[in-house]
Amino acid sequence: MRKTGSGERLKQVVALAALLALAGFAVAGPTGLLAWSENLAALGQREAEVDRLTAERNALRNRVMLLDPEAADPDLASELVREQLGVIHEDELVITLEDE
Repeated sequence: MRKTGSGERLKQVVALAALLALAGFAVAGPTGLLAWSENLAALGQREAEVDRLTAERNALRNRVMLLDPEAADPDLASELVREQLGVIHEDELVITLEDE
């Protein structure tokens, strides 16, 4: 059996410490295994927020299309004018009639 010198032993200890530090970061680091579930939960929240914002964007896009100056929806235009002039009340009920 060969005896190792103190320099060789120091290199082994430093290498072992480096490997243990890397293993520690792999498990408990910001992108390690323990953070994985937190990241998945955050991803779920972000996806829900994206879905909500997409629905909001689609609703706004639809409203913009209804306000097209070439073919504005008369009911929406009337609602907006009444709201801007302050002649619409909170308890007012609007009933739309379909064209026959």
